[in-house]
Amino acid sequence: MKVKRIPLIASITISIAMFLVALFIEYCRNYLNLGWELWIFIIIAIILVQVINYLILHRLFEIFSKRQLKKISKFLPQHFFKRPDSLSSLNLMEVGEKVSRITQRQNSQLISMKELESYRKEYVGNVAHELKTPLFAIQGYADTLLEGASEDPEILEKYLFRITKSVDRLLTVVSDLDMINKFEAGEIVLHQENFDINQVVKEVFEVLEGEAQQTNAQLILDSPNTQIFVRADRHKIFQVLLNLTANAIHYAQRDNPSIIVRTNIITKLVVISVEDNGMGIKSENLSRIFERFYRVESSRTRREGGSGLGLAIVKHILEAHHQTISAESVYLEGTKFHFTLPAVPGK
Repeated sequence: MKVKRIPLIASITISIAMFLVALFIEYCRNYLNLGWELWIFIIIAIILVQVINYLILHRLFEIFSKRQLKKISKFLPQHFFKRPDSLSSLNLMEVGEKVSRITQRQNSQLISMKELESYRKEYVGNVAHELKTPLFAIQGYADTLLEGASEDPEILEKYLFRITKSVDRLLTVVSDLDMINKFEAGEIVLHQENFDINQVVKEVFEVLEGEAQQTNAQLILDSPNTQIFVRADRHKIFQVLLNLTANAIHYAQRDNPSIIVRTNIITKLVVISVEDNGMGIKSENLSRIFERFYRVESSRTRREGGSGLGLAIVKHILEAHHQTISAESVYLEGTKFHFTLPAVPGK
């Protein structure tokens, strides 16, 4: 067995100290004829031994710590110590705390990297699917026409119309992706102006009137004022309301579907909400609805031709205005989206 120098020195020192105390007590008892004073000397001697032992052990452990730190420092990054001489001012506990903090930070970074990698894979898969679906449809219709179906004028017209719809969907996906990337890169410039938000809502209703009639949906504007002016990019806010209202129409699949857009002034902000009485969104899905390509009911929305990027675009547009959007939903009862815009004073 290999003898360690520091424990050996500590044991020898303690043994010598205890031996000297024993000799001192024996001497006092035999030659000084002390009574109760002897116990005072014994207590003082014990205290001295404790102090001497503490100082010796403290010094020995300091020496041990420095040696271990020198060994550990060979495996630590250079930036771990702020100064070259900072090693001498540290102890094992402080180094342990630093290593623990670094480990926690690296674990957090590792978790973030794994989440980003998972998101990247999901994102690439979604993009591939969204592009693949219309491309395969175009390929199928084109192959059918090339095999002789084009000789029938009725089939030719029907397939060409379907090819056009698939191309439109493909262009929509590419256009929406390009817009989101520009928002994230800060390349979109907002052209802010003062405008009546109620008028924009009415224009959105006019654009979506045909879709609303297909499902017998009622489009309702609820506002305490005839005009409410906000300051924002009119074209971008029109797109926000268009996407939210179109989503509400698609999901309001009831006997008496209705979509209510409310506008109201609260202090210096205008609160805009879009509410439907559709199927609603389950609570476990609600936090993800603003993610790219995320669909609550993917099969239905794909049939209806959405790109799956509408709400993501809405979120980016409002963030560019330094505003946020939130959603409330009760499953089987309906969903409500609401966001704010700066109000124009005196309007």
